[in-house]
Amino acid sequence: MITRSVTNEQRRGLLKDLIRSKRCIRVMEVHNPISAIIAENAYVVDEDGRSVEFDAFWSSSLTDSASRGLPDIEVLPPRVRLAGIVDAFSVTSKPLIMDADTGGPREHFELWVRDIERQGVSALIIEDKCGLKQNSLLGASSRQRLADIGEFCDKILAGKQAQATGDFQIFARLESLILGAGIDDALGRANAYLGAGADGVMIHSRRRDGAEVLEFTSRFRDRHPDVPLIAVPTAYPGLRVDEFANAGVNVVIYANHMLRASLKAMQEVCETILRHGRAFEAEQLCASLEEILHLEPPLRIEPAGLVA
Repeated sequence: MITRSVTNEQRRGLLKDLIRSKRCIRVMEVHNPISAIIAENAYVVDEDGRSVEFDAFWSSSLTDSASRGLPDIEVLPPRVRLAGIVDAFSVTSKPLIMDADTGGPREHFELWVRDIERQGVSALIIEDKCGLKQNSLLGASSRQRLADIGEFCDKILAGKQAQATGDFQIFARLESLILGAGIDDALGRANAYLGAGADGVMIHSRRRDGAEVLEFTSRFRDRHPDVPLIAVPTAYPGLRVDEFANAGVNVVIYANHMLRASLKAMQEVCETILRHGRAFEAEQLCASLEEILHLEPPLRIEPAGLVA
C-alpha cells in the first residue's frame, strides 16, 4: 500500500468535481489513518477491465464515537473529531464528507463550519432532528424528534454564510422516513432546506428493501433534476451502485463498514488465541507483519502531484 497527501485547498474541491463528472460516487467510512489508507488503496478490476475504487471518505459520528468506546449521542466535540481527520489527511489524498450530527446550536454550527472547512473537509451533513441525538437506525423506538423546519433552515443559512470558499458544501440529512413522517414530509423539508441554501440532501431510511428511498428519489428528481442526492444503504445493503445511479442518486456512502469489519476480525483473533493457547492459528486471520511495516510513510510516501 502507498501513502500520499495533498494540500487542504487541493483536497477540498475534489468532491464537487467528482459529483459533476461521475454518475454516482462511492464513499467509504474511515475512522483513523490506517482505515483511510486501506480505503484509499482498495480497488478491483471489473468485467470490462476497468479499475473500480472508492472516490471519497466518510467521517462517521457513530464510528468515531464507537472506536473510543463512547455512545453515538453527539458526545465528541468537532475539534476532537477533526484531530483524527487531520491525521488521516496526512497520509491520504481523497476528499472527505463529515457527519456533523445535528450541527448543534446555530451559533456553534457557524464556528464549526469555519474550523472544518479550514482543515480541508469537502462537505458536512447535518440531520434534521432535535433533542438528545441518537443513532437514526434506532428509529421511532428512541426519543427522537424532527427539528422545526424554520430553525433548521436558519442553521443551514448560518453555515453557508460562515463558509469561506465556494468549494465547501453543506448537505441536509432528511430523517422523515426514519421517524415515520413519510415521503411527503421528506420532500417538503428537502424543498425548504434547498431554499435555505443547502447544496444537496441525504435521504435516510430503515426499510430493508430500499423501496421508499427509490420512491423518494424518483419524486425528488421530478422537481430537482440536478441537485446532489446522497443515499446511505446501511439498512438496505442489497441495492447496487448501478441501481442507485439509474435512480438518480449521486453519492452512495458505506457509513460504518470499516469499523464493523475490524470489530469482527479483532474478536475472532482474540477468541482464536484464547482457544488454542497460542497465536499460530490466528496468523491466517491477520495481515502479515510486512504489510504493516510497509505502511510506514517514510518508506512509501509518493507525491500526489498537483490537481488541475
